[in-house]
Amino acid sequence: MTVAMTLSEQDEQQLIKLGQAVINTETQAVADLLPRIDKNFARACNFMLNCKGRIVVTGMGKSGHIGNKIAATLASTGSPAFFVHPGEASHGDLGMITAQDVVLAMSNSGETGELVTIVPIIKRLGVPLISMTGNQASTLATQADVALDISVAQEACPLGLAPTASTTATLAMGDALAVALLEARGFTEEDFARSHPGGSLGRRLLVHVNDIMHTGEEVPRVGEDASLSDALMEMTRKSLGMTAITDTDGKLVGIYTDGDLRRTLDQGIDIHSANVKDVLHSNCVTSSPNVLAAEALQVMQSKKINALLVIDENRQLVGALNMHDLLRAGVV
Repeated sequence: MTVAMTLSEQDEQQLIKLGQAVINTETQAVADLLPRIDKNFARACNFMLNCKGRIVVTGMGKSGHIGNKIAATLASTGSPAFFVHPGEASHGDLGMITAQDVVLAMSNSGETGELVTIVPIIKRLGVPLISMTGNQASTLATQADVALDISVAQEACPLGLAPTASTTATLAMGDALAVALLEARGFTEEDFARSHPGGSLGRRLLVHVNDIMHTGEEVPRVGEDASLSDALMEMTRKSLGMTAITDTDGKLVGIYTDGDLRRTLDQGIDIHSANVKDVLHSNCVTSSPNVLAAEALQVMQSKKINALLVIDENRQLVGALNMHDLLRAGVV
C-alpha cells in the first residue's frame, strides 16, 4: 500500500529552489560554450562537411545516450550519421567504420576505457577523429584531430557525481555542430520534411493541394443557368458544403455555400424559382492545385471559410477541398 506524502509549504519552496539551481547551473554551462565556438569548431565542421561516408558518433554511458541523440539530429538535418556503442565496437562493430567516415567521440573525462581502446584503430584507418571532452589534456583529446572543449565549472547534481551540466553542454555542442552543418549545406524545410515523412511537419511541408483534393465526379458543380434548387441538390449529393458554378467551357464563375443558403432564406428568396447565378459569389477564394496544403489551410483560416475551389491557370475547375480533407491528411 502506497502512502501519499503531503509536502509542507517550506518543502515545496525548497524543491523549487533546488530545481531553479539546476537550471541556473546548466544555463551557465551552456553559456560558457560560446567562446569555444571558434576556429577549432569550424575545423570540426569542415571535417564533417567533407566527409564522403558517414559521421560515426560514439560515447559510453550518459555520453552514449547524448551521442545517440546527436547522431539522430545530424542525420535528420542533412549530415548522414549513426551511433556506434564503443563497447560493441571492440567486439566487431568497428567494421562499421570505413576510411570514408568521420568519428565524433565524446567522453567527459576523456579517459573512458572503451573509447581509448578503439582510438588506435580509428587512427590506423586514417579516419578524422573529433573529440568532445571535459579534459583537454586527456588521452581522447590529445589523440583527436580536433578537440572540442565541453568542460563545465560544476555539475548540477549537488553531489557533483551525476552527469547533468556536462551532458547538457555536450548536447548543446552537438546541436551547434548539426545546425552549423545544416546551414552550410543549404538544407531546406523540404529536405527536412523528406526525412520526416511520417511526422506532422513532413505532412505540412510535403502535401500539396492536388494530393488531397476531390476531383472528377466528386467535385460539386452546376452550370450558371442552373436553378438554385438544382444547386442545392448538388451540394447535398457531394457533401462538401458548397457547389461550384461553371460556364459552358468549364471555367469557374462562382460558388454557392451553406452560408449563402442561410443568407438566401433570410432575404426571403424563393429557392424553388431562383436561378443560382443570381445568388452566387463571383469573387470566391480559390487555390492552385500545386500549392502546399498548409498554404491552403492558412488561406482558409484567414478568410474564415471551410472550403476552397481549385482552379488551373485558365480558371478551369479542377478540384475542391474542405477542412475535413486537411484534417484527414494530418495538415491541421
